[in-house]
Amino acid sequence: MNCKYFGVCGSCKLYDFGYEEQLEQKLTIVKSLFPQYEGSYDIARSKESHYRARSEFKLWHTGDDISYAMNTLDKKGVVNIDECPMVNEAIEVLMPKLLSYIKDNNMDKKLFNIDFLSTQEGEIVVSLIYHIKLDEQWSEKAKKLSEALNIHIIGRSRKQKVIIGQDYVTEKLRFDGQEYLFKQIENSFTQPNAYVNEQMVTWALKQTKGFSGDLLELYCGAGNFTIPFAKVFDKVLATEISKSSIHAAKENMKLNNTHNIAFVRMSAEEFTQALDGVREFRRMKDINIQEYALKTLFVDPPRAGLDKKARDFCRRFDHLIYISCNPETLKRDLEDLSDAYEITQMAAFDQFPYTPHLEMGVVLKKREN
Repeated sequence: MNCKYFGVCGSCKLYDFGYEEQLEQKLTIVKSLFPQYEGSYDIARSKESHYRARSEFKLWHTGDDISYAMNTLDKKGVVNIDECPMVNEAIEVLMPKLLSYIKDNNMDKKLFNIDFLSTQEGEIVVSLIYHIKLDEQWSEKAKKLSEALNIHIIGRSRKQKVIIGQDYVTEKLRFDGQEYLFKQIENSFTQPNAYVNEQMVTWALKQTKGFSGDLLELYCGAGNFTIPFAKVFDKVLATEISKSSIHAAKENMKLNNTHNIAFVRMSAEEFTQALDGVREFRRMKDINIQEYALKTLFVDPPRAGLDKKARDFCRRFDHLIYISCNPETLKRDLEDLSDAYEITQMAAFDQFPYTPHLEMGVVLKKREN
């Protein structure tokens, strides 16, 4: 990727080398963190440019002029930008048109942030975030903007959300040769790099070949892994603490005509209490845990990884598939689990090129006593 803001813009920190060299730097660090694994790594490479389907920009005011802006690499200010080769082609084409329309129609007063959410096929939701209350006049302008550029608009200000069109896009993804649809909601978590996400979920599916019984998934989000897993396992029980994510997951289950998943809004700790009969939860009243043969656990936790209670809970399962967005906390968790599990496969997923971040996948098999 070539970017004229390399070395100034803070979004890309590994900018001195080409794509393959920056990836190799990250892989070298990862291999040093996990010397106990001597097998080969599966590697999911990103596109070298136009890989982000979700992006956020500051809206910078200089006199009567406006521009997109990002924090500088040294974190001491901002850099005004007129292009960003990280974003996918649909967002890239839209950015100058949107800015021009906003300026020409006086929609920039107290506007300070513009967020984009796009599908691979070009459906886009744009969030315009303001420091002033949005009135009917703004809504009328936003409707015309939506029609002119064929996009959905969300206006946000303090305690206010105005939807012009809809607040989601419907992404089409292919996992292991099959097509899936996912409703992705504005201002909620979605995988930002669809190309790598397709490789990541496909990898996870392939690791389950030969597994039997049912699957438990913790931190399921909106069902990105859950719904494809439903084709592999007899039944899937999935938990997530976010109410909006659970709602989206249930919608996505319907979109994909899937019927063998039970989504439950609860934390990992609460689910453990329910499983062990320590507490009863109304959220579990329609689910008979005894009907599940839970032999495999799938986790995709936040950057903090698994806490001690969650790691102890993992030991109950024959197989553990762990997707991590933080190799450092993954290292800690694997060291703690090493007495009970052996690593059978590892993978690296380059979701965020030109940054130090690298996601990991690990498959663990229970050691024989």
